Amino acid sequence: MTPSEREELEACIKRASEILYNNTDMDSLSTLADIEIAVRNQVLEHVSPKIAPFFIAKKTQTQRGKTRTIKSCLGKLKITKKQADALGIEPLTRHSPLLSRCCLLLSANESYHNAETDLYLLTGLQVGHSTQHRKVNQIELPPPELKQGLSEVSVDGGKIRLRTEAKGKPGVWQEYKTARLQGIYYGAFFQDNLSLTDWINSQKLTSPFYCLGDGHDGIWNIFAEIGEHQERIEILDWYHLMENLHKIETNKSKKEQLKAYLWKGQISEARKLLKSVQPRGGTNFLCYLKKHQKRLINYHYFQEQQICSIGSGAVESAVKQISYRVKLSGAQWLPENVANILQLRCAYLNGQLAI
Repeated sequence: MTPSEREELEACIKRASEILYNNTDMDSLSTLADIEIAVRNQVLEHVSPKIAPFFIAKKTQTQRGKTRTIKSCLGKLKITKKQADALGIEPLTRHSPLLSRCCLLLSANESYHNAETDLYLLTGLQVGHSTQHRKVNQIELPPPELKQGLSEVSVDGGKIRLRTEAKGKPGVWQEYKTARLQGIYYGAFFQDNLSLTDWINSQKLTSPFYCLGDGHDGIWNIFAEIGEHQERIEILDWYHLMENLHKIETNKSKKEQLKAYLWKGQISEARKLLKSVQPRGGTNFLCYLKKHQKRLINYHYFQEQQICSIGSGAVESAVKQISYRVKLSGAQWLPENVANILQLRCAYLNGQLAI
């Protein structure tokens, strides 16, 4: 902007400010917050809805077509069909892309009622909670595609409460599966393991490829559908292994010795010690070690060389992050709406709702 343009603009703004001030209720201006609200309302009603159409017309180079009104972060905008087509605005859309994204971002973090009130506070615009709900149920936000190769994935299960058809009956808790790719990207799927494995298999898998999970059979069944068997290395979560170790009843020194053997991947030595000591719970732990024998690695070496994660803390954290939204106090979900709210929460956590 040239100095002369800036001077001309400032003169226009000064005159516009005088007009807007003269048309504002002076009794409502007691604090700076009151002034902020008044100025914002005036701008949304009288200023930005006049500026935006100029930008739109210049960008699209057309003013042809039937005119309709959409609500935007700049206020109510009149836009023609040709302009909407040029800007990628779909027919019958009532809200602009940015305003819709603001709604989704808030709905990803709080109840729809709170999203309605917070949107008004932040933008001065009103979008009802029912509309917020519909937006979430209509979205299509596919999980992200990794640009780099995928070398590590962890999977865990979370719980969500479903609404029952009979009035007065408590909700039913059902499980969904969450995956964390490279310890960064989130994906959550409700009763749809096929989509989960398809998403992971669509990535560029490295060789070898590491799958980290706890002792739940359902997790390993999912891993069995990912990548090629000869390239897949399954790893039992170290901390889950320790949880099971602490279930046996023996003295501290014996437990420390067992832990040291397991840490170095010396499974045979750990078994020999268990058989010689014969602690209470030892038989169950021996069966546990046998079941997961191929998933027990030299944890010390893997951590020292930073080959991959040895604990599924990342995916457990992902479940907690998703639960923050889906387990709001009193929240119950219709089965047909679960996939969308999981999709939305993951999109937020993946940064897909950012500008």
